[in-house]
Amino acid sequence: MEVEFAFRRESSDLFGSIWRPVARLIVIHRRRRVPQLFYVDSGADITLIPKSVGDLLGLTLASPQEIREIKGIGERGVPIVIRRLQLQVGSKVFPARVAWCLLEEVPLLLGRLDCFHLFEITFRHDLATVLQW
Repeated sequence: MEVEFAFRRESSDLFGSIWRPVARLIVIHRRRRVPQLFYVDSGADITLIPKSVGDLLGLTLASPQEIREIKGIGERGVPIVIRRLQLQVGSKVFPARVAWCLLEEVPLLLGRLDCFHLFEITFRHDLATVLQW
């Protein structure tokens, strides 16, 4: 089985127009299902969602001790809480650890942990991202 997602053209201050690999996923928690467009990011250790997506899913913070910090490019970290959610790509549904960011200013990222080993992922330069299972 496979699904294919067209690259998305975006504007970059550095490079002008640029094509980025994306995939449409449904994030599932209990009975709530939230479809979102994620960047497919082989450099991301874990899948990342912003605060608003977690809020739509009904995620809550049980304790301040759950909060961790995650860093990407640069030294500025962002507060996250790890949650076990279900992700759906096409007809495939699977459990994954997801970093729910407690800030809004982060992109939706499909990261490697719990996800990439399930698929053969092909990036067709500036055309499409293909996920096969």
